[in-house]
Amino acid sequence: MTKNKWKAVSITATCITGWLFCFLGMNIFREYALGLFIWLPLVMGFMNTLIYQSKFQFTGYKEITGFIFLTLGIFYLGLLLFALEGFICMIMAAPIGFVFFTAGHLLARLVQKSKKGQQNISAVIIFIVISVPVFMAFDTLNKKDQIRSVNTHIEINASPETVWKNVIAFPQLKEPEEFIFKTGIAYPINATIDGRGIGAIRHCNFSTGSFVEPITQWNEPDLLRFSVTEQPVPMKELSPYNIHPNHLHGYWVSKQGQFKLTKLSNGHTLLEGTTWYVNKIKPDFYWTLWSDYIVHKIHERVLEHIKENAELSNSIQTK
Repeated sequence: MTKNKWKAVSITATCITGWLFCFLGMNIFREYALGLFIWLPLVMGFMNTLIYQSKFQFTGYKEITGFIFLTLGIFYLGLLLFALEGFICMIMAAPIGFVFFTAGHLLARLVQKSKKGQQNISAVIIFIVISVPVFMAFDTLNKKDQIRSVNTHIEINASPETVWKNVIAFPQLKEPEEFIFKTGIAYPINATIDGRGIGAIRHCNFSTGSFVEPITQWNEPDLLRFSVTEQPVPMKELSPYNIHPNHLHGYWVSKQGQFKLTKLSNGHTLLEGTTWYVNKIKPDFYWTLWSDYIVHKIHERVLEHIKENAELSNSIQTK
C-alpha cells in the first residue's frame, strides 16, 4: 500500500472512532467534559499517528503539521455534516482539540520509539480506544458545578434616579454590531417589568427567548437584584440542519443577576451589572474563558444602551 493510501486508512479509522465517541459522549452519556474535550482528541492523535507510523515514518514537521490539520479538518467537517454539532461550537472547541490531538501525536511517537511499543501496536491501540468510554463514564460521576460571577461596569453622566428608570426596564436595542452576536449567540433585545418592588417580574428578552427574573431585592435607586426562574437557549446553532445539541439545554445556567448604582463625586453614576451562572461544560479552565467573555459582551451591550438612554433623559431634563 502506498504512503498516501495508508494515510487515508489512518485518517479514516481515526475520524470514524472520533465520530462514534462524540455521539456516545453527547447523546448517551450527555457529558460535555474531560472525556470529550481532552481525552478523546488525545486518543485520536495517538491512534492516528500510531497507525500511520506502523508502516511509514514522517519526513519532517511540514508533513506532520499537514497530517494533523487534515485529520482534524475532516473530523470537524464530519461533525457538521452528520448533524452532531454546529459550526460556532466547533470553532470554540477547535483550539483545545488541536492542543490535545497534538499531545496524542507526540505521545504516540514516544511509544513507538520503545521496543515494547513497536511489538504491541495493536494491543496499545485497542487499550487506549477502550479507555475513552471509561473516561466519559467517569465524567458522569464527577459533577462539581461552581457558581461563577461576571461583573461589568460603566460610568454614566446622569443621577442614580435617572439611571434607575432605565435599569428596571429598557426599550428596544439596536441590532448588534459585535461579531460574536452575528454567529448565533443569543443577545438582549429589550426588558420589561410587571409590578414594582420585591416580587415584581422582570423579563429580559433575548434573540432566542426570554429570561424570567423575579425581583428579590429592590433598593431604589441603589440596587436591583433578581433570580432567574426561566431562560432561553444560549444560542442558535449555525448548521445545514435545524439541530438542537444537548449542550444548549441546561449546561449554561443563569442563577441570578443584579444592577448596582453608585453616585460618584462628579454627579455621575457608576452602574455595575453582575451575573451569577453555572457552566457545566468542562474543563473549566478553557470553557469559562468563552462563557465569561460572552456574558461580559452581553453586559456591555445592555449597559451601553442604558447609558445612552439615561444620558438622553438627563439632557432633556436639564434643558
